[in-house]
Amino acid sequence: MRILKSSFAVVERRAEHAVKYFYTHLFWHNPGIRELFPASAQEMERQRDRLFAALTHVVARLGDESLLPYLHALGRDHRKFRARPEHYAAVGASLLAALARTCGDAWTPAVEKAWSEAYQVIADAMMAGAAASEDPPWWDAEIVRHLRYGQDTGVLTLRPHAPFPHRPGQYVSVSSPRVPAAWRTYSIANAPRPERTLDLHVSRVRHGRLSTALVREARPGEMLRLGSASGRLTLRRAGRPVSLIAAGTGWAPIRALLEELAGQPPDQDVRLFVVARDAAHLYDRPLIDEYAAAFGWLGVTYITPAPGQHRDQATARLATALGHRARWPDQDVYLSGPPPFVEQTVDLLEGLGTPPGRIFHDGAPAAGTGHGPNGRPLGFGEWFLSRPATHWHDPSGRAPRA
Repeated sequence: MRILKSSFAVVERRAEHAVKYFYTHLFWHNPGIRELFPASAQEMERQRDRLFAALTHVVARLGDESLLPYLHALGRDHRKFRARPEHYAAVGASLLAALARTCGDAWTPAVEKAWSEAYQVIADAMMAGAAASEDPPWWDAEIVRHLRYGQDTGVLTLRPHAPFPHRPGQYVSVSSPRVPAAWRTYSIANAPRPERTLDLHVSRVRHGRLSTALVREARPGEMLRLGSASGRLTLRRAGRPVSLIAAGTGWAPIRALLEELAGQPPDQDVRLFVVARDAAHLYDRPLIDEYAAAFGWLGVTYITPAPGQHRDQATARLATALGHRARWPDQDVYLSGPPPFVEQTVDLLEGLGTPPGRIFHDGAPAAGTGHGPNGRPLGFGEWFLSRPATHWHDPSGRAPRA
């Protein structure tokens, strides 16, 4: 472990070189693998995040008992990328070649031996997880309804062709033939239904090819692929009062939790805070108002900027609204929205006295990672020197089998 961590520290300082060398080596020596990856340069840029996020996650958890279950789950999840045993061998050879080139003189026989053995353990664990899975690699799902709210928000209703197990609050990886080999995560906006349909709330991300395709181009009758449902933003049912906080299309998993609460009413009051950049983006307000009128245990607060003010004022208004509420040390809080919003709100809630262990949110990958505030793609140097927080997909929080 000491050798792996010290040598990886060298690699991190030359991450750009390592990533470029890895993919050049992989595709040059295994041209057939290229088709498993996105075709566009923009989509391939995201691979740098994923590769080093995965390596960092593994290296940081060496010796941790949670690492093996994580690798098993990661192997099950990689089946949707059509990963086969021979691909693991090819990736391992290219990874060792990239590490050797990047480490330079620090790449000694002992370092090579440590990484060779470590990668074999990782690959064996992932392949074992894939082989043991009883679920399909992916689910085919038909778009049966497509609603647009403005230019940048879409609600897609899907009907999977086979039973799709999920719990309220979880998210799912989605792929479309319109953007081959690209997968993005979107939260499921409903509790399980008898007719087995799913709702996805999609916010179009500037320069996001898949989100743009799903919001502006996809039509009923088209087919999508779904990975396994994942995530831990699920109700604990601990008998404590509950607060739900949603921003933007982060409303989707909160809506699913609210559906579950409506089906099995809680013993304690529920507080719902819905944050939007303006009143026009409260696209589900009729449903929320209907719930508030039907259930005496639900209190709703809408948060938007003052007319003519910047949308960031909504976060400041949320802070004021939360500060005017009491009993935060007693609450279970479920939180969903863009990663910066979640991070700021977590700090705020802890300052109000909410125990960190009672603030629940998921680290689903951010759709906009890799772009600056103006929407321009970050250069590698900009990205690496000021890296966004890594939200690496963790498939270990999987839905139970029926």
